[in-house]
Amino acid sequence: MARRLSLPVKGVEAVITLLDEGATVPFISRYRKEMTGALDEVQVRSIETTLRQVRELEARRDFIHKAISEAGAMTDAISSRIGQAESMTDLEDIYAPFKPKKRTRATIAREKGLEPLARKIMSGHLPEADDEAIAGASDIIAEWASESPRLRNMTRRTLRREGRLLTSTAKGKEEELAASSLAQYSDFSQSVRRMASHQYLALRRAEREGLIRVKYDLGAESAHLDDALCDAFMPQRASRDTIPVIEQAVRDASKRLLRPSIENEISGELKTEADRVAIDIFASNLRQLLLAPPLKNRRILAVDPGYRTGCKVAALDEQGNLLADSVIYPTAPKNDIAGATRIVGDLVGKYRLEAVALGNGTASRETERFLKQSGTVDAAQVYVVSEDGASVYSASEQARKEFPDKDVTVRGAVSIGRRLIDPLAELVKIDPKSIGVGQYQHDVDQSALKDALDYTVMACVNAVGVDVNTASEKLLAYVSGIGPALAANIVKYRAQNGPFNSRGELKKVPRLGDKAFELCAGFLRIPGGKEPLDNTGIHPESYGIVKEMARSIGVKVSDLPADNKLLDKIDVEALAARGVGGRETMRDIVAELRKPGRDPRTDDATSAFVPTVENFEQLAVGQMVSGRVNNITAFGAFVDLGIKENGLIHISRLSTRRVAAVTDVLRLGQQIEARVIDLDTARRRISLSLI
Repeated sequence: MARRLSLPVKGVEAVITLLDEGATVPFISRYRKEMTGALDEVQVRSIETTLRQVRELEARRDFIHKAISEAGAMTDAISSRIGQAESMTDLEDIYAPFKPKKRTRATIAREKGLEPLARKIMSGHLPEADDEAIAGASDIIAEWASESPRLRNMTRRTLRREGRLLTSTAKGKEEELAASSLAQYSDFSQSVRRMASHQYLALRRAEREGLIRVKYDLGAESAHLDDALCDAFMPQRASRDTIPVIEQAVRDASKRLLRPSIENEISGELKTEADRVAIDIFASNLRQLLLAPPLKNRRILAVDPGYRTGCKVAALDEQGNLLADSVIYPTAPKNDIAGATRIVGDLVGKYRLEAVALGNGTASRETERFLKQSGTVDAAQVYVVSEDGASVYSASEQARKEFPDKDVTVRGAVSIGRRLIDPLAELVKIDPKSIGVGQYQHDVDQSALKDALDYTVMACVNAVGVDVNTASEKLLAYVSGIGPALAANIVKYRAQNGPFNSRGELKKVPRLGDKAFELCAGFLRIPGGKEPLDNTGIHPESYGIVKEMARSIGVKVSDLPADNKLLDKIDVEALAARGVGGRETMRDIVAELRKPGRDPRTDDATSAFVPTVENFEQLAVGQMVSGRVNNITAFGAFVDLGIKENGLIHISRLSTRRVAAVTDVLRLGQQIEARVIDLDTARRRISLSLI
C-alpha cells in the first residue's frame, strides 16, 4: 500500500492500526498527526479506500488457492503464481481453467471422450477420426486457448491499445433517439484509450434504454491479433497435419470466447473508471455545496414560489426556528400584489426579518420581481436558493418530527430558508443524490456512490464542527464516532437535562463510552460553557498541553484565545523538547487559539445573485450574461442564469489554455459573466463561453 500510494510505510502502518481500532478519517488526520507523520485527510482517506481494495484482493487470493487445492489441482508453480498476482485480473486468469463452468461445447466434447484426441492433436499427432470428433476436439482446444493467460493478455493489450467502441441506432428507435438528450450517440466512435467517463456512462444508458447498439472494433488489427494468437499458442511439436486444426481452433476461440470475455472485462474497467470520475465529481460538488458560506445572525423570510397554489412564506429566526408562516399570491392567476405586499410587510416588520431566501423553482423570477418592487424588503438582500431536494426533505420522517403540525409546503419553505442560514446543517437532512449536483448519478455503482457521499458529508461536518446544543439528530449522526443511535441518545439527553455545559458531560449520555468520546469530543462545540476550550477544535486530551503553554509564558489559559501577541511568544520547539506534547499537535493548538471557534465557511462572503435576463427569448448570440455555477461535470459546468433553462460552458470554452478539470477554473456557487455562443431554440439549450 505504501508503494502504491507513495506514502511512508510507518505512516501507512499507523493509519491501518487506527482504522482497525475504529478511528475515523477526520479523527486520525486531525488528532493523530504524531502517529501518522502528519498525513492529511486526503492521504488518510486514500489509505482507507486502498486498504479495503487490498483486503478484497487478499480474500480472493485465499479463496482461489483453497478452491484449486480442494480440486486436487494445486502445484508449486500455480501456488507461486497465485502468491505473486498483483491484481484481480491476474488472479482470475490463473483461476479460469479451474473455475466451475456451465455446459459448453468443450464440456459436451469431453463427455464424448474427446479430450485424449485433443491432447494428441496438441502433441503433433492427428489420428484417423471423423469430422465430428475433430470438431469436438477443436472445441476443447479452443477452450484451452481461451483460458491461456498469455493469449488473454495479448487480447487484452490489443483491445486496450487499438480497440474502438462503435454505436449504431437500434432498429425502430431512430425518432426516439433523435429527440432524446443522447442523440449525439446515434453514430458514435471513440477509442477505448480516449473514452471519457461521461461518454461511456451515456453510451451505457442509451444501450440500456434500447436506443443504440454498441460493439468493439479492431479494424485491420483484428486479423493481426488472430495471427499473433495462433503463433503464440502453437506447440513446438505441431505437425503439418495438426497446424491447420489448431489454428482454426484458436481463431474460433478468439472470436467466440476470448474477445467477448476480454470485451466484457474492458467494459467493466471502463465502467469502474467512469464511475470513479463521476463519483469524484459528485463528491467534489457536494463538498462545495455543503461548505458554502452561511448567512449567520440574520432573520430570514423564506419563500417557496408558485403560481396557482401561491407562494409559501415562512419567517425564521437566526437559528432557523419557524416564527410564522402564510401564503401569498403575487403571480398569475390571482396577481394579488396588494395582499401579498401587506402580508410580507407585516411579517418583515413584526419579526424584524433582514434577508429573503427565495426558491429557484416555478415562478421564481416573477416572485423575485414582486419582492424587489414591493418596497417591503431590501432588494440587495434577496438570495435565490436551490430548491433541489426540498420536496424530499419536506415529506421525510425528519421533517414530520420537526414540524408535525405543518404541511409539506411549509416544511419546504423552511428548508429553503435554512439552506441560506446554514447550508451544511440543512442539507445533511437530505439524501445527497437528491441535491441536484453531479453527472449520471443513477448510472454509477450505487454502493460506491453512497460510500463516497457519506464520507464527504462526514468530512464536511467534522471540518466545520457542530454545536452540540443546537445540532439536529441528523447532523450529529455525521460527527466522528457518533452515528444515528448515539445521535438520538444525545438529543434525548439534551431534551431531558437541558443544554450541555461541558464536553465532559457527554459521557453521561447513555452508551457514549470512552472510545466514542475520544472520537467525537474534538468536533463538538459548546459555546458559552464552563470551559472556553470546549468551543474550539482543541481536543480535551490536549487541555493539559494548553495549560503548559500558558504557564510557559506566565499567563492564564483564558488569556490565550485570539491574542496573537501572546501566542507568538509560545515556543513550540522548547515545549516539545520538554516532552509537553508533539510538535504537530501544538502547532494545531496555536493555530486554533488564533481564531477560536472560527467557522471555516465564513472565509468566503455570501452575496445575492442578480440575473441579467428574465427569459430564454431575451438571449442572443454574443450577449454577455450573469450566471451562477450550479453543477460541475467532467465535460463542463452548468450555469443558472436566473431563468428556467441552464446554460452550459463546455470544458473547451473555459480558458484559452488547456484545462484538465472544470474545477481548475470554476467552483460551485461561483458568480460569473459569460458570453452566449449558441442557442438551440428547438431544444432550448444555451451554450456559453468564458473566453
